[in-house]
Amino acid sequence: MRLWLGGGHARSWLLPLVARLSLSLGLGSSSACPCEDLALCNPVSATRGFEVFVFDVGGKTWKFYDWSQITTVAIFGKYDSELMCYAHSKGSRVVLKGNVSEKEIVFPARRAAWIKQKIDIAKNQHMDGINIDIEQRVKRKSSEYYALTALVKETTEAFHKDIPGSQVTFDVSWSPECTNHDRCYNYTGIADSCDFVFVMSYDEGNQVGSKCIARANAPYNQTISGYDSYIRMGISPKKLVMGVPWYGYDYTCLSLSKAHVCSFAKLLSQRLPCSKASGHQVSYKIIMNSETNSLSGILWDKEQKAPYLEYKDTNGTFHQVWFDDPRSISLKTAYVKERGLRGIGMWHANCLDYSRGSAAQEQTKVMWEALKPK
Repeated sequence: MRLWLGGGHARSWLLPLVARLSLSLGLGSSSACPCEDLALCNPVSATRGFEVFVFDVGGKTWKFYDWSQITTVAIFGKYDSELMCYAHSKGSRVVLKGNVSEKEIVFPARRAAWIKQKIDIAKNQHMDGINIDIEQRVKRKSSEYYALTALVKETTEAFHKDIPGSQVTFDVSWSPECTNHDRCYNYTGIADSCDFVFVMSYDEGNQVGSKCIARANAPYNQTISGYDSYIRMGISPKKLVMGVPWYGYDYTCLSLSKAHVCSFAKLLSQRLPCSKASGHQVSYKIIMNSETNSLSGILWDKEQKAPYLEYKDTNGTFHQVWFDDPRSISLKTAYVKERGLRGIGMWHANCLDYSRGSAAQEQTKVMWEALKPK
């Protein structure tokens, strides 16, 4: 089909119309641009010096994020074209989630088909790359071990070729020591094969000794030891983005001592009966809303460098809640700056209270500010 514009030159007011018609008629490489400014559907290719990687799980809370900091938004909820347009207007990348069974990736043809599918989605939704989130058990030197590294390498090469300037990242455990559900990946090979890895420095509270004692979600010294291990392996700090939790764990105490030791029941059905699974996840906004009803207010554990609080439920049962706040996150941000890591991010940005109340606004503001290296 030929579009006649008259006089050999397109009038400026016709150009947006022509672009929309071309996209809607399938003449472009992706679906019609949903943005008022068609330029916002172009991939974001510029790379800023300090990465702030944000996970979004849906809804419209993104309208209240601190966009002065955000470099990447990983969409882990329903795709939102309005979010894409807005993020691009701020120079921030928007990437899709990539998840596939480790049993599938051992077949090269299936890897190729999966990669093509993801590239097609990224193009149709005007996105800027992919965040690969596998989080499955892989034994060292197994066929899945090698296939996973190949998947990351092939995905990165294909995205970079088909969407110039795109970004491919991979989520890894807080430590490379196979401590988190036997995720024994080829970490150096994966880091070399993609733009950077996002280190999930949370859910670290697995079994410690034989006693079930409530503890921090991301203890400072333990968290930092994971990064030190990655760097000792030969992974450049510029390939590491620190992930921090914007949520905590609520533990039901069998007993709560005056020294603030909360003992909880073992989960005999679990491989690690004293793991974090004994508690339930709770977002930062809920924790802050319950602070005024706590027995203790916010307490600070000097050893783990983490906050916690205690409360009694309607049945008279004691609870202890461990979480991260601006104070604990700022300590980790200082490490990011000191060691020259690529940046920082969180799981997940929706966890804050974005209502218009003055207290909520202040709590949200300081959490975002804690991500800034001082």
